[in-house]
Amino acid sequence: MIVLDANLLLYAYDSDSQQHAKARAWVEQTFSEGTPVGLPWQTVTAFLRIVTNPRLSGKRFTPEEAVQIVDQWMEQPNVRLLPAGEQHWSLLRQMLLEGQARGPSISDADLAALTVEYGGTLHTTDRDFARFPGLRWTNPLE
Repeated sequence: MIVLDANLLLYAYDSDSQQHAKARAWVEQTFSEGTPVGLPWQTVTAFLRIVTNPRLSGKRFTPEEAVQIVDQWMEQPNVRLLPAGEQHWSLLRQMLLEGQARGPSISDADLAALTVEYGGTLHTTDRDFARFPGLRWTNPLE
């Protein structure tokens, strides 16, 4: 299963981003193929929080436009939301302690734990995920 970090989605929808074209092509291909794609709630809410914030630079969307984008993702037969399961706390605890997560990296530890819980591979451009034990991750834009 491909588990998505918000940064790939943000690049794909921000036409001002240097990584826009590559990210957009990758996201469109990934959503249209049959490979299972997992969207953690934190990925969805991070995307919504950032693309609707008018104080940030780059392409911004109205809440209605942003919700329509997420609706399009959810309509794909290979896409599913990934809620935390019964193993989540023990995996998150491991990521926090062994990955020495602090402050902003706590949400990264949470995403890492969720990815491990579902047996997926995290797709992200953030190299900091290498700190988390047992996490498979890749940067599809490299």
